[in-house]
Amino acid sequence: MIFFPAIDLKAGQCVRLVHGDMNQATVFNDNPAAQAKAFADAGCTWLHMVDLDGAFAGKPANAEAVTAVLSAVDIRVQLGGGIRDMKTIEGWLGRGLERVILGTVAVRDPALVRQACKAFPGRVALGIDARDGFVAVEGWAEATTLKTAELAKQFEDAGAAALIYTDIGRDGAMRGPNLEATLALAEAVAIPVILSGGVSSMDDLRAVMASDHGKLEGVISGRAVYDGRIDPRAAVALLAEAA
Repeated sequence: MIFFPAIDLKAGQCVRLVHGDMNQATVFNDNPAAQAKAFADAGCTWLHMVDLDGAFAGKPANAEAVTAVLSAVDIRVQLGGGIRDMKTIEGWLGRGLERVILGTVAVRDPALVRQACKAFPGRVALGIDARDGFVAVEGWAEATTLKTAELAKQFEDAGAAALIYTDIGRDGAMRGPNLEATLALAEAVAIPVILSGGVSSMDDLRAVMASDHGKLEGVISGRAVYDGRIDPRAAVALLAEAA
């Protein structure tokens, strides 16, 4: 199982939000490239990045910071936030990203997601962000009446590389992940699922491993890594046992 440390970008800085609220942002590092290198030096093989400003703007807004990260590390990087057309997808993948994460556009333009999955096999992931079981879009600011599994099933035959499921109510709140909902989604779809939101301790990682039974591809954690509750090197080693 893969451990994905998270770098969320706001105004070029590494931040963490609470419940996706841009007004509740804590800056943890003003040098994303240095932070990425620290994660790579700790043995992380993947990095999860989100362009928060881009998610709200509907277009990339932290390209300089992302490019600096890609230049600083050799590990695989996946990026979401504001990626909503083929030109942007092609541009990011051409600059060295391993995966783009498509979220809002999966609801707004599912045909584009299918086109991207076909054009770039294994390099397009779905980002499904949910509040109370329903998908939220536009940087989590807008709720829909679409249930998570309903959206995911639309793309089962599209060839998506992974499905990143974030429980907004748990994200940044340090209350533990919504493991039940994540595993239920993993049971419902054939796409590999990555858990995100609320992973706040090594005990949370152990709970994921104990309940997983081979269903999850990996786990994303942000705030807990920055405040020292989760040591990246230890997390990588622990989750490697579930491989």
